[in-house]
Amino acid sequence: MDHQRILGLDFGEKRIGVAVSDPLGMMAHPVAYVPAGPDAIATIKGLCDELEIAEIMLGLPKKMDGTESTKAAEVRVFGDAVIAFTGLPLVYRDERFSTVAVTRTLIDADMSRKKRKEVVDSQAAAFVLQGYLDYLKRNQDGL
Repeated sequence: MDHQRILGLDFGEKRIGVAVSDPLGMMAHPVAYVPAGPDAIATIKGLCDELEIAEIMLGLPKKMDGTESTKAAEVRVFGDAVIAFTGLPLVYRDERFSTVAVTRTLIDADMSRKKRKEVVDSQAAAFVLQGYLDYLKRNQDGL
């Protein structure tokens, strides 16, 4: 198996959560978020180059019934721009419940609201990326 890093992104209006896999594709690790705005995609491209990213995973918001939410169209436009700018393959993964699950974990850890706000986006990106890494591992092992 190729051992290459995957970058996980959780698109948001103010912040884009960022996570990266280890080179073996076993664990997702949150990294500092990227502020949303005109420089976001260039910053993401810089991260891809610096971290030697082979693939990008972008969380896709869906409704409870599994259909794409209205926000999903905006995420897909962002994804197309990321593909065009980085030249890397990009996959979408269902991100339902990721922010909720991460927020609950951070509250349980007694993290302040201010600190949660700073880390929740990248933690959510790591949560979704870890699910994708687990999916890849299961399919690689034929399970």
